[in-house]
Amino acid sequence: MKRKQLFKTTLIMTPILILFFTLYLEVKSIPTELYVKNLDKIKINNLFTVEKTTPVNTSNIVNRKTHVKLLGMLPVKEVNVNEISNLEVYPGGVPIGIKMNTKGLLIIAFSDIKNADNTNIDNPGVLAGLNVGDIILKADNEQLSTSSELIKIINDKKGESIKLSIDRCGEIFEKELKPVKIDEEDRYKIGLWLRDSTAGVGTLTFYDENSKHYGALGHPITDIDTNSLLKVGKGSIVESSIISVKKGQRGNPGELKGIFVNEKKELGDIKNNTECGIFGISNNNLKNLINTKPMKIALKNEIKEGPAQIITTIDENGPKYYDIVIEKLLSQDSPGTKSMVIKVTDATLLEKTGGIVQGMSGSPIIQDNKIIGAVTHVLINKPDTGYGIYIEWMIRDSNILSK
Repeated sequence: MKRKQLFKTTLIMTPILILFFTLYLEVKSIPTELYVKNLDKIKINNLFTVEKTTPVNTSNIVNRKTHVKLLGMLPVKEVNVNEISNLEVYPGGVPIGIKMNTKGLLIIAFSDIKNADNTNIDNPGVLAGLNVGDIILKADNEQLSTSSELIKIINDKKGESIKLSIDRCGEIFEKELKPVKIDEEDRYKIGLWLRDSTAGVGTLTFYDENSKHYGALGHPITDIDTNSLLKVGKGSIVESSIISVKKGQRGNPGELKGIFVNEKKELGDIKNNTECGIFGISNNNLKNLINTKPMKIALKNEIKEGPAQIITTIDENGPKYYDIVIEKLLSQDSPGTKSMVIKVTDATLLEKTGGIVQGMSGSPIIQDNKIIGAVTHVLINKPDTGYGIYIEWMIRDSNILSK
């Protein structure tokens, strides 16, 4: 009798538990930040709707904090809803030179230290408990921006222990490091390879004339050795010119080779380096560099698979439109650099570059006269195919919406 009752209870409770679990996953997948074109027409799906409240106006955006409701009755999640129907930005497509000093000194490797008799000395960095990927922010309470600053502190202390302030994945703590003196040398070593800056060429994605904010690259600047996202200490963008193209081939990605132009005349600063690209404020009018008209942006739900274009620069003739096809749109509830699969179909671009090449990252993707994203990656074995990021992820990180 008890077994029958247990069996009946299980039959009743199992679908109820499955239903609740499904609803839980559905609610969890609803992003806390929603971007829409019309505040009066918000519907997530047949189950969830957004409660209507009084909006708050700013120059580029109408926003409000409200609730998502189950079947229009039961509040299940608080969200920020942002209307961006009036936002227009200038599409980029021009090459930019990127110069960036890291915030602190990134440890990229340990180095062996040997005495005159070729015997190994215990590595001071290892003994101090440091890891590859750690960032040294301070030495004896002095802020560090270059490796030479740390070298001077080490040599001035003449072998005394140094107190280091370390950033490890966002956690800040202190370590004590004792440099060692090499027998035949009148200097001290700590056994660390450090990186304090980076430079390269990328592509501008967009520029907002009202706030002077820009976005570029569509992916983060990472350290080549540790794959760590580099934190910005100080950075700037300058004008760049493409001087040659290394054509991409299967298994061997191509590259746009560029040089910095008017390096002392900065086009803008670099405020942030995020998963979605680099962002900052222009102290010159980037619109003049782009020489085009502003465009509206398209949200994820407006983009469709099929024909599109990219704006990019591959020679001295400046930015041009090239045909592509959006082969697949990927579902994303949080920012990611691989939002869509794109394939180059333009005969001219395929002839000159083989498809997508390094340096093209950040090239805006256009569909129906709207900016929908930016080029981010190429597939190593399919140089005509790669990935793009949804433009709303870049807009969010640009701080345009807060202005």
